[in-house]
Amino acid sequence: MAREINLVPDVKGEMIKALKLRNFIFFLCIIAATASVAVILFFATVAGSQQAVADGKKSMIDSLSKKINSYADLSDFLTVRDQLSNLEAISSNKKLLSRTFGILSAIIPKGPDVITISELNIDLSGSEPTIAFDAQADAREEPNIDYNVLEAFKKSMQYMRYDYGSYVDKDGNEIPAYCMIESGNNGATLIDTEKGYYAYWLITEEGCNPGYQEDELSFDDEDYDSEDEGESSNGNLNESNLIDKMSEEEISARTSGYSTEVYDDQVVVKIWRTPQYDAWYKESNMDLDGTISNVPHFESQCTSYTGTKNEKNGSVTWTSENESCYLVPDGVDGIKITESSNGRGAEEVLVLRFSAIITFSPEVYKFSNHHMLSIGPSGRYNVTDSYVQIQKMFAQKAADCDPTDTACKGGN
Repeated sequence: MAREINLVPDVKGEMIKALKLRNFIFFLCIIAATASVAVILFFATVAGSQQAVADGKKSMIDSLSKKINSYADLSDFLTVRDQLSNLEAISSNKKLLSRTFGILSAIIPKGPDVITISELNIDLSGSEPTIAFDAQADAREEPNIDYNVLEAFKKSMQYMRYDYGSYVDKDGNEIPAYCMIESGNNGATLIDTEKGYYAYWLITEEGCNPGYQEDELSFDDEDYDSEDEGESSNGNLNESNLIDKMSEEEISARTSGYSTEVYDDQVVVKIWRTPQYDAWYKESNMDLDGTISNVPHFESQCTSYTGTKNEKNGSVTWTSENESCYLVPDGVDGIKITESSNGRGAEEVLVLRFSAIITFSPEVYKFSNHHMLSIGPSGRYNVTDSYVQIQKMFAQKAADCDPTDTACKGGN
């Protein structure tokens, strides 16, 4: 049997193991150092590239800056640009003073009680527009000085509403406001005593028909002979007649799908602002929830419509609601009577003189709110830019009571 004898001392073995461990650690250090150098080189390359890109961008910016600054009309351009950027804000803040007369038409009572204005002051500078005026109230019956007229006038403020929105075509496309005629030549609002309010749509005017594409209409070359401008291929159509023919065809294309009429020498489409409830419902153009479709109409931002069908006879009862657009938001508290006294009006009639300040909703005067209507307890009144007959609203200021006038001084 062979025997192995270990001639290496234990100390020598431990030394060999230590050398192996040292060599292994040294190897790991070499690998780590190499990796570190690689990472450093990578980041150095990236940083160098970024710096090169940044230098290139800076050079381009400097070049463009010099080019822009050398532009002679730069200051004018910047001014125009700033003004254009402010157009939307200017439009949203623009107010229409002319709507005041329509508002007065709504709040001044119609009937036996008469209120006439002698002085008027309008303030649109604040967030809430106000109208201050001196007026006189006349009951037109005994006793002539009647505080009930003023009291009824104050209480009517809570029933005042306004309405605005947009006219749309049969497909629901909004029609530009400048394409609508809402009042006649005398300034009176267009109204049918039986069917309600309406407006005329200038459908053939440029840009007034949102559903019409300008390139829809085309003409064949054979319709026009460039070698003979005075005569067409059929021998009897001169240039002026051809222009008329083109106009007729274009009008036909622009008004396709609509019933037109002529108003003030213009081709127009009548659009009802007051819903034609039964007729539209019968033609499936209006649902019981008030949705209107497939017919040009007015889309109100304040008023909603609802129909209730009688299951026995099939008739429908329609109602309209406007519960958010208050002309005088504070109602009775929105009018302040600052002074009242007896006086003598026109023809020496005894009247009640008073001064008042009314605060209105700012929405009523906004230019951006189109087709505005002021709605009083007895109906609707146009407060758009059209002229309104307002003569009867104003009268000479009532005179103070003479000290010897016992009827005036002692009136209740």
